Amino acid sequence: MKKLIRYFGISAILLSMVVLSYGCATTAGKAFETSESQVKLRSMQTRAFDTTDKQKMMQTVISTMQDLEFVIDKADLTLGSISGSKFLGYAVVAMTVTVRPRGEKQLLVRANAQYGIKSVEDPETYQDFFTALEKALFLTAQQVE
Repeated sequence: MKKLIRYFGISAILLSMVVLSYGCATTAGKAFETSESQVKLRSMQTRAFDTTDKQKMMQTVISTMQDLEFVIDKADLTLGSISGSKFLGYAVVAMTVTVRPRGEKQLLVRANAQYGIKSVEDPETYQDFFTALEKALFLTAQQVE
């Protein structure tokens, strides 16, 4: 009787391991799938600017995010990354903006926003951010504060 119980116990453990490993394998396979919508989203999130002054761009991004009521959580000039968050209703909106060189005469700025745990995919949100950033860059270039 004890052998029978041990046999069923070992069988149950092995079966659960097989089921768990199968579930993980299918999830991992889908984690890196891309689609046209991801490419579209990336294009909405990215703008090129005709400047090479990464430090000034990052300072302007920080100012723009603060103007949009974000609290800056992290900023790293070396990585070209700025992260901020704000409360909107009962959820937190988190935004990460990266600044990186594009060729010898431009910088690429990419903004990525999340509302709670969901990625923001509304083009208007990114258009509003980049419009505010462009205005801030213009005022900075004109040395208006």
